[in-house]
Amino acid sequence: MPTVEIVALAVSRQHAFEGRPHDGPRPDPEPVARTEVEVRAGLGIVGDRYYGQAVHKNAAVTLIDAASLDEVVRVLGLQAPLDPHLTRRNITLRGFAIDDLAARRTPDGARIPGRRFTLGGITFQANRPANPCAWMDQVLAPGAMRALRGHGGIRATPLTSGTLRLGLADLTVHD
Repeated sequence: MPTVEIVALAVSRQHAFEGRPHDGPRPDPEPVARTEVEVRAGLGIVGDRYYGQAVHKNAAVTLIDAASLDEVVRVLGLQAPLDPHLTRRNITLRGFAIDDLAARRTPDGARIPGRRFTLGGITFQANRPANPCAWMDQVLAPGAMRALRGHGGIRATPLTSGTLRLGLADLTVHD
């Protein structure tokens, strides 16, 4: 059971990435950074824009590996680390390649489902990848969308409820 570090938690009541990226994101009415979040089974993160929305049931919580953001810095030759909150992923963790848990297709087209995992005592079902969009070039750095391809995180459904906090947490992959 690896220990990972939850380095950022984000909750946003509204969708900031609407319209055209060159127009810039809509400002948040309140800061998105949190020190802890309350996760509810089948619903998502309390207070987040996707909480309890049936259409987003399989994408209620998004996670990204901080190493993916480090790689963007390296590939693009940036001088400073990136703020993980700008990705709008709910949970940023360090110490585990979270993208490996997403559902995917084999070369012959067969679907392999995402894996179940427990993070900080809360069990999730990994679903599809959280593919980066053109907004990443606007909010992180030009070229960030391309640099994040294949490791932009995952979308997941919480299967149990609990509280996640910044800091160290156990991560167990179940299947």
